[in-house]
Amino acid sequence: MALYSDKVMDHFMNPRNVGSIENADGIGEVGNAKCGDIMKIYLQIEDNIIKDVKFETFGCGSAIASSSMATEMIKGKSVDQALELTNKAVVEALDGLPEHKLHCSVLAEEAIKSALKDYYDKNGIEYDKALFCDHETCECCGE
Repeated sequence: MALYSDKVMDHFMNPRNVGSIENADGIGEVGNAKCGDIMKIYLQIEDNIIKDVKFETFGCGSAIASSSMATEMIKGKSVDQALELTNKAVVEALDGLPEHKLHCSVLAEEAIKSALKDYYDKNGIEYDKALFCDHETCECCGE
């Protein structure tokens, strides 16, 4: 069996939504010190709908594929729908990732949530803080 699915290879070799958005409505950046992957997500939101999303990822093929797939999964969706995106959904959409690369899908989920939190903060929109992991104080990740 191949280490990476055809979908992972496709999103790595032909990533969708690469780049940045000038004056983005929300920007989220996350990184994993263990592996060196860094993801930055840019959102353009109009009428509570994600009209455009771009990413810049410094990392391995799984990180790039996870970023690409995650952006495809939230484009055109409502902010609430985007908040529901999980790393498991990203992995399933990619037809799987090797166990030691699952953290890449977690980073994609966290980057999107970070960008959505930034959008809420910039616009003074109230939100449920439990939906967002604050690595300094949260219990969700044990850090």
